[in-house]
Amino acid sequence: MYLRLIIAVLFSVWWSTSECKSVVKRAEVVESFQNNEPIIGVLSLEVSPAIKRNFPGDQESYIAASYIKFVEGAGARAVPIWIGKEREYYENLMNKINGVLLPGGATWFNETGGYADAGRIIYDIAVDMNKNGVYMPVWGTCLGFELMLYVDKNNQEHRESCSSQGQIIPLELKKVARTDSKLFSNASSDVLSILSTKNVTYNWHMFCTTEKTFRKLGYDRDWTVLSTNKDYNGFEFISSVEHKRYPFYGIQFHPEKNIYEWGVSRVYPHSPEAILISQYFADFFVSECRKNPNKFGNETEMMDSLIQNYSPTFTGKGKSSFYQMYFFPMNPEEPVKLFTKQSGLLTNLV
Repeated sequence: MYLRLIIAVLFSVWWSTSECKSVVKRAEVVESFQNNEPIIGVLSLEVSPAIKRNFPGDQESYIAASYIKFVEGAGARAVPIWIGKEREYYENLMNKINGVLLPGGATWFNETGGYADAGRIIYDIAVDMNKNGVYMPVWGTCLGFELMLYVDKNNQEHRESCSSQGQIIPLELKKVARTDSKLFSNASSDVLSILSTKNVTYNWHMFCTTEKTFRKLGYDRDWTVLSTNKDYNGFEFISSVEHKRYPFYGIQFHPEKNIYEWGVSRVYPHSPEAILISQYFADFFVSECRKNPNKFGNETEMMDSLIQNYSPTFTGKGKSSFYQMYFFPMNPEEPVKLFTKQSGLLTNLV
C-alpha cells in the first residue's frame, strides 16, 4: 500500500513538473516568435509640379528608392502602398504586411486623396490592430513623423516654421531615451556615443515641432520625446519620439540618406559612423516588424505586390534630391508600366 502511495506521489510530481515545463515551453515559443520573412509597406506620395517638369510622364505618385533599400538592407522586403484608395484597400493590405513606413518628401497635408489622407487611414487601422493584439509597427521619417503626430490629434497642426535644411548634427538625447525607451535603451554604448557626439543625422525640413507645443496639445499623454535638436537659428525642435503603448516611432532626420542617397548639390554624411547609425535604425525597425505574424494568402499574391514589379529611375543628375525614384501611374494596380530614362525623357515600357 505504501509502495502504491509513493508511486502515486512520484507520478504526480513528475506529471506536474512535465506540465509546467510544457507550459513554460509554449510560453517561450510565443515570446520568441520571429518572422524571418518580414514584408513592409512603404507609402507613396503624390508627385510635385517640379517632379512632373523634370521627369515628364504619366506618373502620379512615387517612392524614393532609398526608403525601399533602407528596409531591404535590414532583411525585409517592401511593397508600395498606393495613395487615393478606399479604406478597404488599406485594411486588406495591412492584414498581409508586417509594418508600415511613412517616408519623407514634399507635399501638403490638405491634398485630397494624397499622402496625408492615406496616412490618416493607415494610422487609424494600425491603432485598431494594436488595440486588438496585433503587433503592427509604424515608422515615420521627417514628413512621415510630422504626419503621425498630425493625424494622432485628428489633423491638429503642430508644426512651426524653422530652418534645418541640410543640417548634419548629433542628437541631444533625453535621459529617458537611454534608460527607458524601446528605440534607444538597448543600443550599444558605441551607437549612443556616436549619436550624441558625431554629426551623423541628416536634417532637411522647414517645419518643426517644439516641446512646448507638444505638451500644450497633449501629445505627452501618449508619446515620449526621446531627443531634441536646434536649427541653424538656435530654434529647438523635437527630433525623435515613440508611442507609449504602440510600436510607433517618429524621427525628424533621415537615416536612409546616409547609406543610399548621393547628392550633386547636397552633402550627405557617409562616414563609417554615419553608416553604422543608419543601419542601427533600419535594423531596429525591421526587428519590430519581425514580431508581426501577418502574411499574404499565397505566394503569387505576395510576389505580385512587391516593389520588384516596378523599375527605379535614376534621378540623381541634379534634377532631384533623390538618387533613384520609383514612379507609379494613375492606376498602379493595372498592368505594370515600368519607367526608364532615355534621351532625357521618361518612356513607358509594358
